[in-house]
Amino acid sequence: MLLDALRADEKLAEWLKEREGDDVPSVDTRLPPTDELPDLLLDLAVPYEDVNEVLALRRTLLADEEATRLLERCVGGLVRDMGEVGKGPYLPGFPLDSGPLGRYFHVYVFVAALPYVRAYHRERGVPDEVSRRTLADLGRGLVLHRRRYGVGGLVTPEWFALHFHGEMYQLGRLQFQRWRLGDGDVARFARVGLELRSGEPCLNLHIPDYRGPLSPEACDRSVALAREFFALHYPDERYESALCHSWLLDPQLKRRLPGDSNIVRFQERFEVVYVNSEPEDDLPIRFVFGDPELPVDTLPRRTSVERAVVDHLRAGGHWYAGRGWFSL
Repeated sequence: MLLDALRADEKLAEWLKEREGDDVPSVDTRLPPTDELPDLLLDLAVPYEDVNEVLALRRTLLADEEATRLLERCVGGLVRDMGEVGKGPYLPGFPLDSGPLGRYFHVYVFVAALPYVRAYHRERGVPDEVSRRTLADLGRGLVLHRRRYGVGGLVTPEWFALHFHGEMYQLGRLQFQRWRLGDGDVARFARVGLELRSGEPCLNLHIPDYRGPLSPEACDRSVALAREFFALHYPDERYESALCHSWLLDPQLKRRLPGDSNIVRFQERFEVVYVNSEPEDDLPIRFVFGDPELPVDTLPRRTSVERAVVDHLRAGGHWYAGRGWFSL
């Protein structure tokens, strides 16, 4: 049974205990019938090679009473406080040795939560095409899992919980997460003369892969879409700034890439407020090559970005994540 495998992991065992004590609403978590599920999965951009496995495991899930109860509690966590910033549930990834059901478990959570997040989008007047493209990002998580591990599953389900809790939207090339400034950011920003308030709404900007070049034109369009989208659908929340926390804001990139490269021009949109003091070399390896655990000496050097990342690391350098902002 799935939960037996999860209890073997100390952190997941603790997470399961916490779920048992959660005050979550009782919601309908019936999964679509087997003959209706394929179309729904394809709408979520689930790759064809994963569809049959998800269909086959549906029966396994429904036969496991503990796993079914966990499904209900996870969906209840998504439904509770739907759309409230920072109040979505934490959904950890399950280890590979939890088996196929463990690797795909959160796909069923998001499928069962789909009617609730779509209803929330409709209440906010979110266009159907924005809703569909936002939630279809789920398929990217399955692509990345198979690319990284060689088997089907979903990477970083906690990331996709933002989409299915009404906090994240895909608007053109970029993704925008509704966010509120914390005390740490306010203090760091104050050091460079920016007077921001703790709790002030802002947009966290994210750069998904598999969406084409990060060209200035594509970014301009996304930012313009975001200004219009949030003013129209979240008029009660004034978004005046966009933030980004990424290795793409490491100033060292300007020394490794041509000045007219898309990445450098993206970086120049931001006032970089601070750069982390601890290196995070796994970030460029993860986002450029797909797997943060790949040995540096095996990495290819086919593109200018790959060469910049690899040559810097092989020369003994490190990469750091930066935090930057710009006014909307």
